[in-house]
Amino acid sequence: MTPRLPAEIGDLRCGPQQRPLVIAGPCAIENETLCMQVAEALRAIAQRHDVQLVFKASFDKANRTSATSYRGLGIDEGLAVLEKVGRTLGVPVTTDIHLPEQAAPAGEVCALLQIPAFLCRQTDLLLAAAATGKAVNVKKGQFLAPEDMKHAVAKMLAGGCRDVMLCERGTFFGYGRLVNDFTGLVAMRAMGTPVIFDATHSVQRPASLGGATGGDRTLVEPLARAAAAVGVDGYFFETHPDPDHAQSDGPNMVPLNEFDAMLSRVLRIHDARVAGGSA
Repeated sequence: MTPRLPAEIGDLRCGPQQRPLVIAGPCAIENETLCMQVAEALRAIAQRHDVQLVFKASFDKANRTSATSYRGLGIDEGLAVLEKVGRTLGVPVTTDIHLPEQAAPAGEVCALLQIPAFLCRQTDLLLAAAATGKAVNVKKGQFLAPEDMKHAVAKMLAGGCRDVMLCERGTFFGYGRLVNDFTGLVAMRAMGTPVIFDATHSVQRPASLGGATGGDRTLVEPLARAAAAVGVDGYFFETHPDPDHAQSDGPNMVPLNEFDAMLSRVLRIHDARVAGGSA
């Protein structure tokens, strides 16, 4: 068995010769009103730029720096919010899962499941995600070489999932810093999987705020533009109407009122590369 190209995410298709996939939304599900507001704005932006959209928000942020940090609404209430977003706006949704037992209920709501980077080697979690029959986006661990993600792909295929995507989100560079090795995008695409570039988590500075992770959102667009030039199949962004007061990952999120213009500039590079004959 080999990965399916393009990967099928419900009615969407992610891969070469497809319009780019944009996975976007707030980091955590803070409340239903926020998610509906952001999803509605993103749907309009996606339609304007003719890109495919999956709305993302996490029901639980299980890997926060501090035990006192906000984690989310929990699986039951969080999935109910995502289900309403998808049903009301007609937008596919995705969320992180952290435990094998979360895969099945999340798969009932989400067209795409996301495996956090820290958990990309967790065999039971990958197999549980594969068993749902849904597409799965596996984030590359910050501690792994891009070539090592072939093992995650093999586990997904062994579990029966052909609609697997890999996601780059930075690599540890000493303490408290992440860097992007853009040759890794080429290496992971060579595995026959679509590759997503996560621009917002790539600018994190882990635990740099003492009990919380910091970052620099001004670097999101430059990194996304670089990934667009190298070649990827989709982009992952976190966005929020008021990032400085967000409950999670505020320093890295793109302000919602700046998202449209930022995406437009990234897509100009993406489309120029495709028009030049490079998929």
